[in-house]
Amino acid sequence: LSRAAISFEYASLRYQSHCPLGMYVIPSPNDPSIWDAILFIHQGYYTDSILRFRLTFPYNYPERPPTVHFITDVFHPLISHQDGTFNLAPKFNPWRPNDHHVYDILYYIKGAFKKHTLDQIKDSDCLNKEAFRQATLHSLFPSRRYHDTTSSFAALATQSSMLSQTASALFDQDHPSMANTKGPPHSLIFRELTPEQSSVLRTRLGLQPWEDTTP
Repeated sequence: LSRAAISFEYASLRYQSHCPLGMYVIPSPNDPSIWDAILFIHQGYYTDSILRFRLTFPYNYPERPPTVHFITDVFHPLISHQDGTFNLAPKFNPWRPNDHHVYDILYYIKGAFKKHTLDQIKDSDCLNKEAFRQATLHSLFPSRRYHDTTSSFAALATQSSMLSQTASALFDQDHPSMANTKGPPHSLIFRELTPEQSSVLRTRLGLQPWEDTTP
């Protein structure tokens, strides 16, 4: 029954608006209870981030929700710096099997990187306290939080975004993967193209060459 429910959830992602824009999801080839996903962020503090994460469904789904772990290191209040766990509790507490679906989780994950959601996060929800309260300011002013340290938070979020685009994060198969310790390797893999391969692919897709803006 659990596998049937999981399969139905994945099939439902083909419907319009069931999968957020900029997000790609596939089941693991060897285990349908594991879904691998990538999120491309185009706006906000985390603009241009390329974030890989994983959903792992429990044996009694849909009675209990899947767990979410980010593989890409990202500085975020709801994401544990130790193991990449993403906290679903602020939105799904309690989890209601008849009302909540995986696409609700996917939309919440995407929304968690937007300012509106960040502004509503509570200290008790945070798995990364440093992302919520900038360490040096907190030691001097214990009551100061994310809202008072936006510039510092924005700088660290931007740094996370830049690191997510590096070759080591995208292409290096030996790059530390938090989720890999909990299951098979992530199924969505980036491979660096040679200039020749890139040219062939761009031609096939009908893309125009980039203009050289080097002075």
